[in-house]
Amino acid sequence: MTLSAADRRSLTGFAVSGVGGTVVVSSDRLRWVGFGGVLLLAVAAWSGVLAVGPAVVSLAVGVAGVGLVVLAWVLLGRAVLAGRPRPSARWLKRTLVLWCGPLLVVPPLFSRDVFSYLAQGEVAARGLDPNAVGPARALGAVSGVVERVGVQWRDTPSPYGPLFGAVERAIARVSVGDPVVGILLHRLVEVLGLVLVVWAVQRLAAVVGTSRRAALWLGVLNPLVLWHLVAGVHNDSVMLGLMLAGTAIALGALGERVEWGPLVFGVVLIALAAEVKVPALVALAVVGTALARRRGGAVGDFVRVGIGMVGVFVVVSVLVSLLTGLGFGWVRALGTSGRVDSWMAPTNWFGFLIGGIGALMGADVTRTAIGVGKAVGYVLTVVGIGVVLRGQLRGRIGEVTSLGVILGLVVVLGPVVQPWYLLWAVIPLAVCLPVGRAWVWLTGLVAVFAVLVPPLAGDFSGMVGQLLAGYAIGIAVVGAAFLVLRKADAGERSMARV
Repeated sequence: MTLSAADRRSLTGFAVSGVGGTVVVSSDRLRWVGFGGVLLLAVAAWSGVLAVGPAVVSLAVGVAGVGLVVLAWVLLGRAVLAGRPRPSARWLKRTLVLWCGPLLVVPPLFSRDVFSYLAQGEVAARGLDPNAVGPARALGAVSGVVERVGVQWRDTPSPYGPLFGAVERAIARVSVGDPVVGILLHRLVEVLGLVLVVWAVQRLAAVVGTSRRAALWLGVLNPLVLWHLVAGVHNDSVMLGLMLAGTAIALGALGERVEWGPLVFGVVLIALAAEVKVPALVALAVVGTALARRRGGAVGDFVRVGIGMVGVFVVVSVLVSLLTGLGFGWVRALGTSGRVDSWMAPTNWFGFLIGGIGALMGADVTRTAIGVGKAVGYVLTVVGIGVVLRGQLRGRIGEVTSLGVILGLVVVLGPVVQPWYLLWAVIPLAVCLPVGRAWVWLTGLVAVFAVLVPPLAGDFSGMVGQLLAGYAIGIAVVGAAFLVLRKADAGERSMARV
């Protein structure tokens, strides 16, 4: 990848400057700094579960671990994009394996969603429909499985598709109620999804003609992947793996001559991804638009191909729903996650603001205002998707860029926003964005979301003092680590001049 002078100037956003100048640390040293960070995270996770020492200490250790990984990752970005020598794609993948290692054997971090998966799987294993009945109602509120589920999700049916429902059920049957075995099996499934993501990112980079190493660094090695696809055990890994692999195969089949076999296979993979989480459907729209453009780009081509894509999705949905025996209850449950008012969702901010003002006047209008905000978000999402697809059909927007931008709209304008949702857009954008200012902004966004949620999942509403103390101690540790790295860098430069 050749960088222009402007790109090189913009990449200073990846480095941190001090009295001695810009810090440029060797890649190998940063690899081990990041590994030290994930080890601290593992220690924090186990100390929290085993109640070893004060809670504030566990939190501080976890925050320090998070900070060290983010610091190592950001500084590594400069080496990947502009360093001499640059780390190879193989080196980056080995670093990913190294950083994932300690997180494979820790209790769930950052979120308790995996316990919902275990409960939903138990519901399905008992022959009930997890998309129609919540864990508390199906299993009993005093069930040991239900007690581990977050309070807001105990009475909520599963919002996931039948493919993931079948995975949950199979794990419930194999683990026979053992949460440790269940978590390990779910983590194995998510790691397999991550393997697909790694493969797909490299394949998409080849299709687009961008740097594999740059796409791997920003798209796969980033802290959000470590936190939420590995440590947090989120099924977004499976959705992303199937969706991106299908997109890579389908777009690769649209060369000078359309290869129908690989194209259909890729489309089926995307449809299967939507049987995990329905937002993957947007990839069908992107691939369909690419095929319509390949066939002439007329409105009629777009409509015909669109009908074909919908047909494939319907066939796959019917087959998966029938073969898994879970039926079609998932269609009614698509809006389940939107029942919880997410404070991160911009479409809910209007409702919270109006509701707060109304409360001062004695009026309860929060729910109504949030409903209005969500409705506006849905309309803007549809309009935005139409604009992006039109730009893609006319050749003004690339296919992978279109996928990243549309998924970004779905996240930002959707009723619920979680830190791991950011990966839906970050990974495809990491493949196609030109190196420069946009990379700096996207890196900053990932870094902010990586530290936004405390590593030890739980309710800290009554622990504000401990939360602040834990973050203060963790930040101090990261600051000290940065000073050590800067001193080591200055020493190496002095030796080089000698």
